[in-house]
Amino acid sequence: MKKSTSNPLSQAASKAKLAPERKKVLLIDDHPMMRAGLAQLINRQVDMIVCAEAGQPSEVFDLISEYRPDLILTDLTMPGRGGLEFIKDLIAMQPDLPILVNSMHDEVIYAERCLRAGARGYIMKESGSENLLAALRRIIAGQTYVSQGVSESILGNLSAKKPRGSDSPIQALSDREFEVFQLVGLGKSTREIAEQLHLSPKTVDVHRSHIREKLGLKDVTALVRYAVRWLETQNAAC
Repeated sequence: MKKSTSNPLSQAASKAKLAPERKKVLLIDDHPMMRAGLAQLINRQVDMIVCAEAGQPSEVFDLISEYRPDLILTDLTMPGRGGLEFIKDLIAMQPDLPILVNSMHDEVIYAERCLRAGARGYIMKESGSENLLAALRRIIAGQTYVSQGVSESILGNLSAKKPRGSDSPIQALSDREFEVFQLVGLGKSTREIAEQLHLSPKTVDVHRSHIREKLGLKDVTALVRYAVRWLETQNAAC
């Protein structure tokens, strides 16, 4: 009887064909230790892998062209052009590239804004690795992800009118005004804000004026105090 022989190389090739293709994740976070931990978590999965990492938004656009990721996992607050405008820039460049925001900031304040800017999901960094992986897989599958609490809040906003004055006045700010407000709370001057957001100082002053009107603040000093206190409460909650 003829002995059957098996070719180890052909067996490996067959297994490779059967293995699912790993989806490529572009990881953006300005904290190297956080990036390393996230990359290690993702690379242990059989269905996804980190194809590239970036520590600031300015590095991202070349990486997208070079690595063609299936998904972007990004922090929200980073040096340079971070935040909501960065998400809008990404969407303008790659409308079909899904974005999951992974942030320490309160989802009640930020999640809906990120979704409006074009992100497919928002998850807080304290949510844990299992929830993060579930969020990544959900977005890779073409769905959106937010926590149950945020989902109920968004549905509530769509389905019913809230009593006048029940919302935080911060919610009345546009995305650009919200970013200016945050930078005011960090002690940035008009010129510094203009440089960071790539605006003219005059435009920043217009935004500051609109913010004061919406928040009912009489002058710049009151705006600065309000913004500083608001940021302090956000940081204390994180």
